[in-house]
Amino acid sequence: MKKISNNKYKVTFLVDNKNTWFSKYLNIFPIKNKKYIFKVSSNVKKVFNQDVLFIINYTKILNKKRLLQNKLNLVIHSSNLPKNRGGAPLHWQILRNKKKIKICLFEAIEKLDAGNIIFQKEIDIEDYDLQVTLYYRVMFISLMYLENVLKKVKNKYTGKKQIGKGTYYSRGAPFDGKINKNWSIKKINAFIKAMIFPPRPLAKIGNKFIKNKSEIK
Repeated sequence: MKKISNNKYKVTFLVDNKNTWFSKYLNIFPIKNKKYIFKVSSNVKKVFNQDVLFIINYTKILNKKRLLQNKLNLVIHSSNLPKNRGGAPLHWQILRNKKKIKICLFEAIEKLDAGNIIFQKEIDIEDYDLQVTLYYRVMFISLMYLENVLKKVKNKYTGKKQIGKGTYYSRGAPFDGKINKNWSIKKINAFIKAMIFPPRPLAKIGNKFIKNKSEIK
């Protein structure tokens, strides 16, 4: 982590598409402090010399060159790191009927999802949660605590190292998005919920998409 400046924080949020929900949410962002200058960008090649690059809703992995363009790069990850590094952590935790999930804001480094943890918060996975509802709750809660995170790094907090052996999941739908009829009802129901994230495809049996276990015959 490079030294953070003592002047106004320059914070850029890196997203895949500037027309996503996040750009609209930024208009009602709870931080009103004049110490911060916020921008949203979808072009990492044009983002330089920021105090914090906040990588949110961005699906590409930044290489060393891109990471060095800014003083600190922060990422949100939805697992108790170092467990469940990599893609699709929500998929797998819903599928495994986890009752709680940890939100981690950590420093992005060259090694995937292995940087120091700046902030953690545990939240419940509710019975009604689908992947999409849980994703947005994780994002909104993370942003609610962003000012606290910025204050910490301003005060030279470098976070805590991840402890333990890392486990990894690949990006994409578990089991290629296909339901196995031999699974238990509990697992099928969890899998259906884990696959609901419009406009991405639903879980399916054969060529039929399934959004509720009652549709399975």
